[in-house]
Amino acid sequence: MPPAVAVGELPMVVAVAAGCGLLVALAGIWVMWLLRTRSIGVMLAVVVVVAVAATLAGVVAIIMKMIIEGAVKDFVLSVVAVGGVVGLGVAFVLSKRVVGESRRLVAAVGDLPFVAPQGLPAELQTIANTLEEAYARERALEGARRELVAWVSHDLRTPLAGMRAMAEALEDGVVADPETVARYHGQIKLEVERLSAMVDDLFELSRIHAGALRLSRARIGLADLVADTLAGAEPLARAKGVVLTAEAAATVPVEADAGALGRALGNLVVNAIRHTPSDRTVVLRAGVDDAGMACLSVTDCCGGIPEEDLPRVFEVAFRGEVARTPTADGGAGLGLAIAQGIVEAHDGVIGVVNDGPGCRFEIRLPLVRS
Repeated sequence: MPPAVAVGELPMVVAVAAGCGLLVALAGIWVMWLLRTRSIGVMLAVVVVVAVAATLAGVVAIIMKMIIEGAVKDFVLSVVAVGGVVGLGVAFVLSKRVVGESRRLVAAVGDLPFVAPQGLPAELQTIANTLEEAYARERALEGARRELVAWVSHDLRTPLAGMRAMAEALEDGVVADPETVARYHGQIKLEVERLSAMVDDLFELSRIHAGALRLSRARIGLADLVADTLAGAEPLARAKGVVLTAEAAATVPVEADAGALGRALGNLVVNAIRHTPSDRTVVLRAGVDDAGMACLSVTDCCGGIPEEDLPRVFEVAFRGEVARTPTADGGAGLGLAIAQGIVEAHDGVIGVVNDGPGCRFEIRLPLVRS
């Protein structure tokens, strides 16, 4: 074929090949949509078939236009056919491996505890590792839920049993002297108030975990928050014989829900007072740290927290002891978990470190810039 003729036929060759390729591609997309719920191997086979069919359609169309004739035509068709067979073979091998690895992942998911199989293709390996992390978190949460139910059930059952015994004694007339009757009535009232506070804490904790905590944010000063918390905790500190002091900078503005953040700070202060011996000091501080964050801290004289317990301080129902023996001023171990949830809802962080004769709880919040 003369070079001039070949150059003149080039636009027509490109147009025919492009048209045939477009038609085959549309047909392939339609077939893949019909087979969208089938195996990945089928999808790969369709892709290879579409590529080979598009090439073959263009070649056949050109042959039909008599641009290629004679032995050259047979050679071209043979090469295209061999390429198609090779492509389908490779697609079959690849799809078989992908399907096999997918089935291996599915089989591993059925085994508990789930351990991510190794050697998977990159995407499947990512899915397997993510599933392993999700299963681990789910096991941890399930364990925490069971532990919470067991602990709270014990904390509820113990005072209820005592209240029932005292009520039966009063009802049967076993206790008749006015002094004992008054003491029983006072004890029953105290236990009811404690149970009511525990139910309130459980409700608040459930709202936090469900993401249903609604904050009414406004610009507040931490000095005012510290003063209000100090006033609310002063009677408990006086009854315990603990000295409660505060050190607050004049202007430390934050965007926060004053009620919710006050509850979080109050929980920290009450916890510090409960664990501080008489005639010792609990200090509240408010200021700005070196990183430019608003900082609230509560420092006590509890004697410090064992290093192995520091990571568990904010766990639900953790009280630093295995026994769940009720105490006169002890709670159910929910206050610190509630404080953590409230602080995190304010985009802040809360932590604890051992400091001197006790420990220091710190709340850090974004500072409002003028």
